[in-house]
Amino acid sequence: MAEPKLTAGEKTKVAWLVARMAKRGLAASNSPTGDVYQGDLQRKVERVLEGARKREEREAKARK
Repeated sequence: MAEPKLTAGEKTKVAWLVARMAKRGLAASNSPTGDVYQGDLQRKVERVLEGARKREEREAKARK
């Protein structure tokens, strides 16, 4: 599935979530077990992308 064109707000939200994932990744490298759960942040990114896909579909239908 093609990636949707993101609005400025969606880009900002995804960038913020990716930065949080990176921060957790750094924390994982300093932890004794070396693993940190990031599934919650990944789901949030997927939710933003899914919302963008639905928005594009609505806009495409409105143009017809």
